Amino acid sequence: MDTEDLHACQVNDRGVNKRQSPGMIVLILMLLFFFSGLNSCLFLHHEGTEESGYTLLTGMGGGEVQIIPFDSLVVTDPFILADEATHTYYMTGSGGTLWKSPDLHTWEGPFSYIEIDTTSWMGPDPLIWAPELHHYKGKYYCFTTFTNSSIVVDTVPERCDVIRRGVHILIAERAEGPYRPMNETLYLPEEWSTLDGTLYEEEGVPYLVFNHDWMQLEDGQIKYIPLTADLSRSNGVATSLFAGSDAPWPREMRSIGELTFGMPLSGYVTDGPFFFRTETGRLGMLWSSWSDQKYAQGVAYSLSGRLEGPWKQQVRPLANQNAGHGMLFTTFDGKELLSLHYQPLAENPGPRKPMLLEVDLSGDTLKITGRYNP
Repeated sequence: MDTEDLHACQVNDRGVNKRQSPGMIVLILMLLFFFSGLNSCLFLHHEGTEESGYTLLTGMGGGEVQIIPFDSLVVTDPFILADEATHTYYMTGSGGTLWKSPDLHTWEGPFSYIEIDTTSWMGPDPLIWAPELHHYKGKYYCFTTFTNSSIVVDTVPERCDVIRRGVHILIAERAEGPYRPMNETLYLPEEWSTLDGTLYEEEGVPYLVFNHDWMQLEDGQIKYIPLTADLSRSNGVATSLFAGSDAPWPREMRSIGELTFGMPLSGYVTDGPFFFRTETGRLGMLWSSWSDQKYAQGVAYSLSGRLEGPWKQQVRPLANQNAGHGMLFTTFDGKELLSLHYQPLAENPGPRKPMLLEVDLSGDTLKITGRYNP
């Protein structure tokens, strides 16, 4: 109940005539019984099991549903799930809304699809970053980052206050949701600032791979931690794969004049890990940072063919000129595409838009073969 509504109720209560008629008393009792039952229903799952109340987050940019072409979308950190069950493409992005399309050309949205308990650590109005949708063992999962700006978990001297931000996993019966947290158990230490979680499976073991934020570490790191078989909890300790400065192409943020929330902070960014294998079986990872031409898409390859690496960084980024945070998916007609967001240098600052590139995975490395225009 809003404060204004509560005050209104108090005012109305003070204004009620104490000499009520019997009919009025019966009516009041009936209304109390009705609202008591309604309140109980709000805290029941659709299967009838009791649980805490959930709120559907409207997301940034949520509003009237519309149908627009791909080149009119404005989406940061786009992730596309090609869902075989519905023969539909689902696109998510930072902000917490979802778009869907039958053909990659025409998109319908934005839709709200994330439900949380707003009394949890996530807070009543969390920021939602880089959500990913994964179909895994018959269920749909959303790996996303929640930021609760009202809680400070760490202070880095002469740098910044680190606010509460963590990767969490949600579950749904359908690709379009709604997605709810599997539980409130934390996957990663509360005092860590983590983001951009993704799913990777190796020899039947699922892993959460994520960024340990450069805002906290200064030299950002990509780490991994094993998960339980049902993805409901982490199962071990986190291990670092590499840091942003390990690759030759990223640039230190202060050296290239980049401002973060208006501040010239030093450090190396790691963003958006995503895994793939070439047709020769080579294990690769997409990840992003900042280069001479602003945001860029990089690639690293595991020398062991396993998650543990070691990881060999490519000398040059796969794509640059303010484009990155990529992921790969296969279209329903078998085409391999790289999805990322871009922001033309001439329009910086400006809206981030999704872009699709055709790729070739037939050899030992990932190669971009051209722009894909749906």
